Amino acid sequence: MSMETALLATLVLPLVGMVLIWLTGNSPNLREGVTLVTAVALFAIVLALLDAVMAGEAPGLTLLEVMPGLELAFKIEPLGMLFACIASGLWIINSLYSIGYMRGNDEKKQTRFYMCFTLAISSAMGIAFAGNMFTLFIFYEVLTLSTYPLVAHKETEESKRGARIYLGILIGTSIGLQLAAVIWTWIAAGTLDFTKGGILADQVEPVLLPFLLALYMFGIGKAALMPFHRWLPAAMVAPTPVSALLHAVAVVKAGVFTVLKVVVYIFGIDLLTQTGAAHWLIWVASFTVLAASLVAMTKDNLKARLAYSTISQLGYIVLGAALANHYAILGGALHIATHAFGKITLFMCAGAIYVATHKTEISDMQGLGRVMPFTFGAFCIGALSIIGLPPFAGTWSKWYLAMGAAETGMIVVVAVYMVSSLLNIAYLMPIVARGFFRPAPALATASAGAAVAPAKGGIQEAPFFCVLPPCLTAFGCLVLFFYADAIIALLRPIVE
Repeated sequence: MSMETALLATLVLPLVGMVLIWLTGNSPNLREGVTLVTAVALFAIVLALLDAVMAGEAPGLTLLEVMPGLELAFKIEPLGMLFACIASGLWIINSLYSIGYMRGNDEKKQTRFYMCFTLAISSAMGIAFAGNMFTLFIFYEVLTLSTYPLVAHKETEESKRGARIYLGILIGTSIGLQLAAVIWTWIAAGTLDFTKGGILADQVEPVLLPFLLALYMFGIGKAALMPFHRWLPAAMVAPTPVSALLHAVAVVKAGVFTVLKVVVYIFGIDLLTQTGAAHWLIWVASFTVLAASLVAMTKDNLKARLAYSTISQLGYIVLGAALANHYAILGGALHIATHAFGKITLFMCAGAIYVATHKTEISDMQGLGRVMPFTFGAFCIGALSIIGLPPFAGTWSKWYLAMGAAETGMIVVVAVYMVSSLLNIAYLMPIVARGFFRPAPALATASAGAAVAPAKGGIQEAPFFCVLPPCLTAFGCLVLFFYADAIIALLRPIVE
């Protein structure tokens, strides 16, 4: 198989899988087998492309010329390769988790769920390998539309309301702001191709660059930069596998990935540094990092707390892009990977707790760690990685981001990263402490309301397929700590 054919297969294979899922919808075992086979096959193809990129190749493919100079085109570069590896690799684990969660909760319309999930992964591949801003924008919109039914999956009034907020903000920002930025770029530069060093130097007046950058940054709503962040907590009405998709595998990562692509390949790091066009973004991103962390501390609902944690962590990456130097860009890109493994672990643990106990509030989880040790152990590892403590993956991405801030001489930004990490401890570790070290509450009898001890002792974990995946991703947080240099080696060409 040629590299061009393999590139096309990353887009087409999930679509074929979606059709097969629909055809096998009446046989759950076969349907879920098709999902897993498709996920594994996609990851294998992506790994083959990774070998080519590491060898210095840059496979490309043009599907359609819309007008002269404007093409539906794909080209693989290191940043997109990283995003594709994360999305395709974690899709396998999330698919395993989905089997345990959807069956454990006896969720309805599971065939539609798996079909939309597969379409979302196909669009994520299109975003990862887009060769220009036009192609990326098309697949960005497909990702929004394909995940809307997932957010509204439960079909309750609450889920429908959350899905409307989700769709309204993401479509509104992309059409109202991002599309305007894309059109402005096309008029100014005559091209939308992702080009090393950027395409806007000497094409836009320096005084106008901050306004164009603002259209992009706020128009990329999936990056959840405040004040366009409300869609993310609103989407927590979705089943937990969808939350994991939103926060780790596809949606928010597509947002911050697009932020980095725009900074590196549309504006160019040197242009932003020389003009100071991104200086305002440093303060907006810093505010997002700290404010979202403070809000997270006030949330008793576990998924809501994790949602605001995600908004803060995305701010890390946007802040790295705004600093516009080599260390910060590398740190931001590496944080896409480290946060993906840490946050998907936390969300899958939240889902496992729900399946086993139907508890959603943190205040109700005391003592659960002793009866769900694997789930809470995985949660602890994921939390430590998000915090940035060695030997877990988040250590290195936060180190590079802090180095990037120090290189600019902006010690206040270093302080933002450090204070945020302390806030990470404040809103994540009490969950672990409550689970392991607080006594389990007495249960009330149905008749007299007298306090009695829990009926059963020992381990009472969620179903196997709800527990194994977060344990695997927690282990991934450890592995990435020791292999972060391989990711940096992959990414280094984008800043050299």
